[in-house]
Amino acid sequence: MLGNNFDQPVINLHELTNGIMRYYSPLFKCEVLTKPNLWGYHQSLDQVTDLLSSVKHYKTARLAHYHIKSRGDSMAQQVPFYQYLNDNFFIISARRQNLLEHALSWCIKVHSKKLNVYSHAEKVDTFYDLYKNPITVQAEGMTTYLNKYRNYLAWVDNHFSVGSYFNYEKDLPQIEKYILDLPIFNNSPRLGWKETFGQDFETWNRCHYLLSDLSGISQQLDYAAPLSLDHNAANGMSKFQLQPVEKTQVTSSLNSLDQKYLIDHGEKYTATYKSLEQLVEDKILVTSVPIKLQTMTEKQLIIKNFSECVDWYNEWSLRNGLGETYTHEHLGVSMQKELMNWHANSIIAASAHAPGIEQ
Repeated sequence: MLGNNFDQPVINLHELTNGIMRYYSPLFKCEVLTKPNLWGYHQSLDQVTDLLSSVKHYKTARLAHYHIKSRGDSMAQQVPFYQYLNDNFFIISARRQNLLEHALSWCIKVHSKKLNVYSHAEKVDTFYDLYKNPITVQAEGMTTYLNKYRNYLAWVDNHFSVGSYFNYEKDLPQIEKYILDLPIFNNSPRLGWKETFGQDFETWNRCHYLLSDLSGISQQLDYAAPLSLDHNAANGMSKFQLQPVEKTQVTSSLNSLDQKYLIDHGEKYTATYKSLEQLVEDKILVTSVPIKLQTMTEKQLIIKNFSECVDWYNEWSLRNGLGETYTHEHLGVSMQKELMNWHANSIIAASAHAPGIEQ
């Protein structure tokens, strides 16, 4: 939206229910909204609505069900707020197809104490000890987060006029197309990430991930042959082992092809990273773009009782009629595809040795 130069400023407010404020922006020469220094539930939903309606610029924001639950507003207070959002915002509902991974991510968060990380140092510091000492997930924890997702779906269906559904598994691989197809871009040139920053988003985001990949998996990838997972391995899922690297050796721990990828694309990645930091400094963004935390393979390796978690999830899925049940073989195939996306050069090796493809 920023790259398309709309007729009004475009400002992100992050979560609506934990504080927003109005101030005069020297950059835009008008009053705009931003996040206050102190986040919290100190504003009523009526006050949030008044602030949103008090300025004219474009706003992007999110509303999390768990924040609404934590605030404890009465339904009489919530309903007018939801109506204002329905009347004044284009609403996107985020959905997950792989509810197993969704629940595991939240269980890992219990140990990491972080929902997202935004710098490589932050990711390394947050997960270093967890990678050194894999965790055990409790069945009650898995069930709690799965039930919360089910309740989220009901909350959305009961209160919002959804303009678009963002399905993480389907839409994230083509996220720029998904975004540019939203109605805000109907009358614009639809300039994308590459036109704005000089590098396509997938390349930038892969660098974003590789620069803080603590897992040690990169060195274990066999680029001489197509990537395959050994379903008879001792851990019941993959041939990989968790080999956490030292904090100061993350990039040097990557295999030569991943290191070359960073060298080839690092200059433009860094320039874009600095541009995003400037947008945060200018209070246009609240945060930069978060870094991919773990692939499903990494989740499997840092959770000691991963197989149990799969069984607990499958039981919940069948009992609630939500989500898809998984076999270890099914998970192995999807984990293979995911690794090939984040370690891009493995796609080249796998394609080159696939039947019917000449090298």
